[in-house]
Amino acid sequence: MPIHVCLAGATGWAGSALARAIATTDDIVLSAAVARRAVRQRLGAVLGEPRLDCLVYATAAEALAQPCDVFFEYTKPDMAKANVLAALDRGCHVVIGTSGLSDDDYAEIAAAAQAAGRGVLAVGNFALTAVLLQKFAEVAARYIDQWEIIDYARDTKPDSPSGTARELAARLGRIRAAELTVPLEAMTGVPAARGARLNGMQVHSVRLPGYSIALEVVFGMPDQRLTIRHDAGASAEPYVAGALLAIRRVGGLVGLHRGLDSVLELG
Repeated sequence: MPIHVCLAGATGWAGSALARAIATTDDIVLSAAVARRAVRQRLGAVLGEPRLDCLVYATAAEALAQPCDVFFEYTKPDMAKANVLAALDRGCHVVIGTSGLSDDDYAEIAAAAQAAGRGVLAVGNFALTAVLLQKFAEVAARYIDQWEIIDYARDTKPDSPSGTARELAARLGRIRAAELTVPLEAMTGVPAARGARLNGMQVHSVRLPGYSIALEVVFGMPDQRLTIRHDAGASAEPYVAGALLAIRRVGGLVGLHRGLDSVLELG
């Protein structure tokens, strides 16, 4: 039986690329779409892909009246949590691709997913190189005491840090807190210039024209330095394969899982 998906954010930059990819699959069916524009139109007519026959709805609540095995959240942080909780209440598994959700938001989502007996797979970045950055950084954090995270994005990106940076900080924070040679409370000048303290490490966000998405984690030891970096171009294509994999695998999960590697065999 095909997996029926409701896609929220179906006309956006990443959502539209995912929708077109779903149209080419044999095992996934897009049963409903959510978007602020093109309401009550066929998604295929909006995206120029006639194989996408589902309707576009204004809200997740309306779209979830259609058959749905997996709800895919690709909207904005201010509506993402409500959409996810509504989908769990309807008995759907959920994939979250929206960035900007807080640790408190995820704690609430985790509790709801566990209560519903459904899986939620929250992925800060679906690109394989970003997934590998996270895994390599986890290895390095076991051997190196000090590191900082820098995330880069276009000047119009409203949230900081990015979802990818938040996910990386959460993962590294479970290993240990990064040490500071000079504690923050002993800093002089402008302490905020040292970045935000997130999950026990310093995180810096750069928002400038000319960037699409990039993330780096810099590890430092006396007389040596290790930098692990992921860069993405302007296309949404790097995220499509990972998003399809997440849809296919989330049904085997229960509770909240962070990172695409939750459903990959990376050792």
